[in-house]
Amino acid sequence: MKKLAITLISTLLVGTAFAKGPELDVAPPKAMAADTTSDTEKMTTTRDAKNEKHIKELHAKLKITAAEENLWSAVAQAMRDSVAEIDKAVDKRASMMHGASAVEDLSAYADIAQAHADSVKKLSIAFVPLYKAMPDAQKKVADEVFMQRDHGKMMMRAK
Repeated sequence: MKKLAITLISTLLVGTAFAKGPELDVAPPKAMAADTTSDTEKMTTTRDAKNEKHIKELHAKLKITAAEENLWSAVAQAMRDSVAEIDKAVDKRASMMHGASAVEDLSAYADIAQAHADSVKKLSIAFVPLYKAMPDAQKKVADEVFMQRDHGKMMMRAK
């Protein structure tokens, strides 16, 4: 069960940490500054749409039943909250990159790692009741869904 929870959480969070894409080493020209807000909004909208698509796909793959919807809602909300918290930490780091000292950069990176760790805990807490409520056949499906992920294969190789 721990493997499944770790895999579920990793599925969400690994993609989230890189959702922003690579950071630029140069500041945008002043003429483009007005577009920055709309670009950020577009990126947020795109990221949120991808996250919602992932939530819907996971819902289908896990074969969530009507009786499990309330438990699933808590998992889905934890996934949404996780993306928001990690993005907040990533945005904070990105906003200070052009004047940050090495110490400030490391501290901002630690904040991202902490947001990730906190999100893993929250998602695990939300997922456990859903997993426990699943019949054995559905748990097996859940186990298989998460073992199909690349990070699941990496975990298996590490043993």
